Amino acid sequence: MARLEILTYPDPRLKQESHPVEAIDDALRAFIVDLEETMRAGPGGVGIAAPQVGRLERVVIVDVPPRKKSSSHGRQVLINPEITAWDGMAIGREGCMSVPDYTGNVIRAERIGLSALDEHGASHEFEMHGFEARAVQHELDHLDGFLFLDRLVSRRNDLFRRKVYQAPPK
Repeated sequence: MARLEILTYPDPRLKQESHPVEAIDDALRAFIVDLEETMRAGPGGVGIAAPQVGRLERVVIVDVPPRKKSSSHGRQVLINPEITAWDGMAIGREGCMSVPDYTGNVIRAERIGLSALDEHGASHEFEMHGFEARAVQHELDHLDGFLFLDRLVSRRNDLFRRKVYQAPPK
């Protein structure tokens, strides 16, 4: 297992579109282990996408713990994920390991349908809502070369300097 270097804005690789995963094999599963270790080493991150560490493949890990009045699917490895449905819109504050010094208000769908493969190649369908749906949409944006900065409600009024941030040790 190894912690991977997280790319930070304005690294141009963060703006590139990722390619679908062609083969789910031991090499990909080893990468997923490293990607998850990198996510867990960060301060409070609930998701990470392969492009954030320079690998332009459609792989995301999301781990949203259940909250009051909200369920979640827990840890999910999502390979070649596709949003199949969405409903409702809500504004929420987001941060990102690739934009460590800022947070911002972003409009996202409140509920989504999602299809994806897991790290064993099995196909899954999910219905997600609330914070879990927001986290998944945030990570899927990375696969298409978008950051939350690209989705701010207003660049003038909805971007905030992070008050407390401690970078993970290298």
